[in-house]
Amino acid sequence: MTLYLIPVPIAENALHTIPPYAVEIARGLDCFIVERAKTARHFIKSLGLVKPLQEMTFVEIDEKDNSEAEETFREAVKAGRDVGLLSEAGCPGVADPGAGIVSMAQLAGVKVVPLVGPSSLLLALMASGMNGQRFAFNGYLSPKRPELARDLRRLESLSQQHDQTQMFIETPYRSQMVLEVALEQLQADTVFGVAQDITGAEEWIRSIPIREWKKATPRQLEKAPAVFLVYRRSSGKLI
Repeated sequence: MTLYLIPVPIAENALHTIPPYAVEIARGLDCFIVERAKTARHFIKSLGLVKPLQEMTFVEIDEKDNSEAEETFREAVKAGRDVGLLSEAGCPGVADPGAGIVSMAQLAGVKVVPLVGPSSLLLALMASGMNGQRFAFNGYLSPKRPELARDLRRLESLSQQHDQTQMFIETPYRSQMVLEVALEQLQADTVFGVAQDITGAEEWIRSIPIREWKKATPRQLEKAPAVFLVYRRSSGKLI
């Protein structure tokens, strides 16, 4: 038995970002543990069905009660049945659910195969020009302005202290607020990055010091998925 970690496109109409070998493996499976069944069915259908969807198993990961997904996995182990793990978008287990199932597989001695595919975090870091040797992902910051300001200053301090790129994500409708607060709170020579709709038709990536953000024509961020990055060298200088 094998647990395959299957990547899903992170933007609309971006199936081309999934390697052919990953597509073929996914097409050959009929048991899936997923973040959201509707999205997973749509993705698997887009690959070209080998068998009807009705004959496939799709079990959702539930943050509050994951017993069904865990039981499905245990039954698959007993039957020697390969399983695919999918998140809503991107790579399962990285800023997305799925790590619990992978942990079960590791403890059971099941072979775990991560398939190559798009990760918004790595793509944003690659395009940022920030420190790619030392970086940290912080999930979501506070949704309220005063607390967000505090969180951003904390990440700026951590970045300077450890010479480390600090990364986080936010819901699409709060992206503009994040940019506004960053421009208000971060120091002039701190580099701030925004990567929106990565691999999508409206992809937009910008990574420059705060002082340059303030000089540029003001931008209204789209309500699209985004990764944000903060980097401040220990010297306080960009170069």
